Amino acid sequence: MILMGFSYAKIGVGILLVSLAVLILVIAYRKFLAFLAKGEIPPDKYCVLNSLEVNPAKGEIEFYFTNEEPSFVHFEILNNDYTLNQEISAKEHKIGGHIIRFDSTKIINGEYFFQLRTENQKTIKKFDVLN
Repeated sequence: MILMGFSYAKIGVGILLVSLAVLILVIAYRKFLAFLAKGEIPPDKYCVLNSLEVNPAKGEIEFYFTNEEPSFVHFEILNNDYTLNQEISAKEHKIGGHIIRFDSTKIINGEYFFQLRTENQKTIKKFDVLN
């Protein structure tokens, strides 16, 4: 049967060709995403840095982070313009949870950031000091 110059066979072939083109585009897109993901660092290589329990902080502050594999960690206090105020710790940490203590009376009251740096990451969080 012909409907306005088109047969059911031509319509069916057209639908199959469009479906094939969409399938090829989806496969190519997935291959492209897989290509972009190469070199991605697995999540277990990152440290998890927690926020402070008390903010504004005063006196001795306890910074807490966890890591799922041994990591060399630099822990630093930054000024509110992200410049280095002081490095608190720079050492290898075993797997698990870690507390780094800092006496906030050594710095003036104000807004600061604490930073955890490893070979694979840099994590920064804000805190206030009010002694």
